Amino acid sequence: MNFLASNIRFLRKQFNLTQDQLSVDLNVNRSMIGAYEEGRAIPRINMLQAISVYFSFSLDQLINTDLSLPDSPESKKDELDYIKGSQLRVLTTIVDTKNRELITVVPVKATAGYLNSYADPEYVGQLPHFTLPVPELSSERTRRVFQIRGDSMLPVQPGTYVLCDYLQDWTELHEGQTYILLTLNEGIIYKRVYSKTIHENTLLLKSDNPDYEPYIIALSDVCEIWRAIGTLNFNLSQTAAQTVQRIKKYGNADEPGLHQLAAIVMEMRKELDELKGNV
Repeated sequence: MNFLASNIRFLRKQFNLTQDQLSVDLNVNRSMIGAYEEGRAIPRINMLQAISVYFSFSLDQLINTDLSLPDSPESKKDELDYIKGSQLRVLTTIVDTKNRELITVVPVKATAGYLNSYADPEYVGQLPHFTLPVPELSSERTRRVFQIRGDSMLPVQPGTYVLCDYLQDWTELHEGQTYILLTLNEGIIYKRVYSKTIHENTLLLKSDNPDYEPYIIALSDVCEIWRAIGTLNFNLSQTAAQTVQRIKKYGNADEPGLHQLAAIVMEMRKELDELKGNV
């Protein structure tokens, strides 16, 4: 028996959500939520994946298990299985005529569509894709290229393309390394990730640009994690100039603490002198 419709309704009520609230979180019309709960419509695979991530249940549990039964061991979320990738995650890949995986490119203009259709083979197949025959890249890993926006990771420039490996087991996160995260609420973000809170169902995200404060994100908001292994940009002169300016302002990147603190103290002194002058 298929329990999908009743499970969506049950989980929505368990989370104290209205159909309107759930539709906003999943970026779908409210009428579709009603249709899913009444069994009048079946979610497409990308929507099933979004629902699975949102409620932290596997696709198998959503479809084949009556989650409303209190005595069922499968009615409880197994968060360890979730972060270890034991629960089913659907990753769509493109292959060539020899069944070799191609690297898919997700440019900035496609990020909104990718968030809604990242598990849709038809959509992913329409994105640019290529091969990169270099010895540093084995053919055993699934890779994707994401174009980033914003200046939170300077000196990595806005518009830079970040080459990534797919991370199936999230317990393999390495402290302080950079990752691309596909999230339900913030879209595609590029940050340094600290996983000390992973068993508390959260991740700590930090920017390389010290003007941005670190923040915590819930694992339930994360759909995919990709480990950054390289970058490609076409603003080399601008990158070099901004790197020099950043070192002058904050000091050498290898010794950020002392230099950054000195810069902050100097700025505070300047502001105090200006205040005294105004008085």
